[in-house]
Amino acid sequence: MRATLFFLLSAVVVSTAQQAHAGEEENKLAENAVRVLKEVMQAPDKAIPQDLLENAHAIAVVPDVIKAGLVIGGRHGSGLVVVKTRDGVWSNPAFVSMTGGSIGFQAGVSSTDVILVFRTQRGVDSIVHGKFTLGADASAAAGPVGRSAQASTDAQLKAEIYSYSRARGLFAGAALDGTALKIDNDANQAVYGEGVTARRIFEGGVSGVPNAVVDFRDLLEEYTTK
Repeated sequence: MRATLFFLLSAVVVSTAQQAHAGEEENKLAENAVRVLKEVMQAPDKAIPQDLLENAHAIAVVPDVIKAGLVIGGRHGSGLVVVKTRDGVWSNPAFVSMTGGSIGFQAGVSSTDVILVFRTQRGVDSIVHGKFTLGADASAAAGPVGRSAQASTDAQLKAEIYSYSRARGLFAGAALDGTALKIDNDANQAVYGEGVTARRIFEGGVSGVPNAVVDFRDLLEEYTTK
């Protein structure tokens, strides 16, 4: 009996330790997403317009996207995406990966923070289904910056998603056609538990959400309710 009890307790301890370790990378990613959002929104004249955030259907933040290449290049990064619920508040974030390629004269390696603002429900439906490509599955355009989206001529575009990037301290709209955004099921299960889907996360069917992930959602709520 004692041996059995010891075995069960040991299994619980090992499982808990593995879960904690499995979520460490994702917690760090959430902390970086919080950092990116804060730094971008602290410059009102160069930030994402307030009215654009308030009317967004979903927002994705992908810190430190690595772009590298020699003639043929590619980019890859991981981040978080939240969707607007029926109650008008932001959902818990799901983890995503971003991958893209390009051909042309290029050389070297760079790191860029990327933010995507979804303007339609169709874009949200696409990401809930697991994967979509900017410019193919959903129209995308470089997003306007400043205090109001209406003050920018770019706001007249009919794009479903506005994209932004920041490299070397500069923040501006960026064209990211051909870039794929995909739900990272491994990361989501490391944080929320085995078998958890993006749809379940967005619909509030998870518990025990790590503080770093909650901080990201709460900060976005703060920026979109001012």
